Amino acid sequence: MPVPIPTSRPREAKLFRKDGSQAVRIPVEFELPGDRVLIRREAGKLIIEPVTNPTNIIELLAEWRKVAPLAPADQFPEIEDTAAKPEDIF
Repeated sequence: MPVPIPTSRPREAKLFRKDGSQAVRIPVEFELPGDRVLIRREAGKLIIEPVTNPTNIIELLAEWRKVAPLAPADQFPEIEDTAAKPEDIF
């Protein structure tokens, strides 16, 4: 994979349709690592960034902190835990 060259100069890119979705052909100097990206809209712009996986426990915990906590409806229900009764198996 070519090494991305830092640049702040915009380049025009081609839009096309593939399998019912709109796609963009990204010029080589803007190439991203990996095979997945996150995309979001901010003030009329599309922001595309590579998906990165945590490489250690500190990074993993930092990612988990970003996730919203479970709502009360998502908690496990209370289960009545009754003791087992002895059974005669003979």
